[in-house]
Amino acid sequence: MALLKTIKNKIMSFVEIFKNSNDYNEKTIIGFISFAVMILVMLADVITGWVGKDLVVNEFIYNSFLFVTLGSFGIAGLEKFAKKK
Repeated sequence: MALLKTIKNKIMSFVEIFKNSNDYNEKTIIGFISFAVMILVMLADVITGWVGKDLVVNEFIYNSFLFVTLGSFGIAGLEKFAKKK
């Protein structure tokens, strides 16, 4: 019973992220996830290169993650330093 309550609390706290009145910056969360995916791909590339195999990463997909990361952190940074009216 306690496990179900814990799971329900975790799901409800995840849903709170998407409400208008929260303490989380969704753009920063998306930027971090995109950055983490880029790091994982680069680590996989280094490991497969060390093993002797070539990991083919499509440049279009990598650039998409790059733009999402830079855009998310750039917009979040501008919002932080922009004056509120």
